[in-house]
Amino acid sequence: MSDPDSELIAAARAMVGEMKLGKGASAGSVGAAIRTMQGDVFTGICIDLECGLGFCAEVSAITQMLARRQTRIDVVVAVAQDRILPPCGRCRETMAQIDIRNLDCKVIIGDGETVRLRDLLPHHWLGKGENS
Repeated sequence: MSDPDSELIAAARAMVGEMKLGKGASAGSVGAAIRTMQGDVFTGICIDLECGLGFCAEVSAITQMLARRQTRIDVVVAVAQDRILPPCGRCRETMAQIDIRNLDCKVIIGDGETVRLRDLLPHHWLGKGENS
């Protein structure tokens, strides 16, 4: 794994640290980091609510990226305390829909293991979009 990828994993791990919120709610059990095509790194944490609402760490990082008016992801990773996690379907779809070119971003799914988002979303329903 390249040094920049190791640094991205470390940035995501630095976000992990579960905190208890209201009844049955917590945040921070998963951290994520995104490096954009511009080279900026954005991080986020998950929020888990008892009612099923909340959001993933990747979405949290994406909101930070969008706040800086960036849409293109170079590399993304999500981690729990003891492992790297592949993005869930909602996160995969979010990354594709904010910019269809993100289908070519690199997703770290394990130690030394990366895939393109398009490998996790084969035959994407948007196909070639306006941002292609």
